[in-house]
Amino acid sequence: MHSNFSQNAWQAFKRHKRGWLAWRLLIVLFVLAVLAPLWSNDKPLWVRYQGQYYFPLVHTYNETVFGGDFETPADYLDPLIKSNITSNGNQAVYLPNPYAANTLNDFDTDPDPAKPSERHLLGTDDRGRDVLARLVYGFRDSLLFALALTAITTVIGVLAGAVQGYFGGKVDLVMQRFLEIWGGLPELYLLIILSSFFNPGLLILLVLLTLFGWMGLSDYVRAEFLKNRQADYVLAAKSMGVGNRTIMWRHILPNSLTPVLAFLPFRISGAVLALTSLDFLGLGVPASQASLGELLAQGKDNLDAWWIGLSAVGTLTVMLLLLVMIGEGLRYAFDVRARS
Repeated sequence: MHSNFSQNAWQAFKRHKRGWLAWRLLIVLFVLAVLAPLWSNDKPLWVRYQGQYYFPLVHTYNETVFGGDFETPADYLDPLIKSNITSNGNQAVYLPNPYAANTLNDFDTDPDPAKPSERHLLGTDDRGRDVLARLVYGFRDSLLFALALTAITTVIGVLAGAVQGYFGGKVDLVMQRFLEIWGGLPELYLLIILSSFFNPGLLILLVLLTLFGWMGLSDYVRAEFLKNRQADYVLAAKSMGVGNRTIMWRHILPNSLTPVLAFLPFRISGAVLALTSLDFLGLGVPASQASLGELLAQGKDNLDAWWIGLSAVGTLTVMLLLLVMIGEGLRYAFDVRARS
């Protein structure tokens, strides 16, 4: 029965045009972002130099290998190196966007931040880094971080809400008092204080945001378990001697996942905004790491470089809009009354 319901919900989601279109677009953008090192990188895909093949994407070569003068990693944007590996019968396949997130092209003549041009489709930031590459890598990291945070907080929230709702009584009372105290703590101030003790990074932020991110979902799961624990199929399972763990995870949980699944896109968008906000305030990832929040801060500090702020705002708007449309589609799919 639950399998049939899931299939019907999936078919209903596919019939929701905006949600289904947003889902496919987000999948395409996510795949492109994950594969960014294969199309936005300052290293060629492969090089054939003096009859030998080299693969800079997977191995670091010194510039002396390609006719340079120093025993340092080759800079493939260096006109000398580029000329050596593309002339006299040599070949090199450069990627469509020949810049990584932190590439500094020392051979650009335009002052930074530079306007959009053929070399930099979205211009450069105030340090000379390619904005398109920063956006793609920042989009990838933001979405991966949001997915990881959503998965962890969902598991914790479901576990906490299931235990509260199923056992009720003193267990529910004690956990509710704990949630009220924990939820009353000033989350932003605690994040600021805790982040000052650690070196910034995605892993540290993931742990800190997990401390508070699971509470909202546990309330919905608790309510579903409180409602379903008195259902006939649960009482029948208890009378047959089925254990509490089996009843909770095999019988009640599958019938209590509707709010969990419907709220997932909104939780992902909330995680993206949380990371972006912390990065904007300088409390997130290091400045060297690609970040949408860091680009927004650069746009604020360089109002004359309109392409920086506009690109970051546009990327965030598209991402959040797609997530909201997917959330609408999921709510429609799991709302039987709306589909009837």
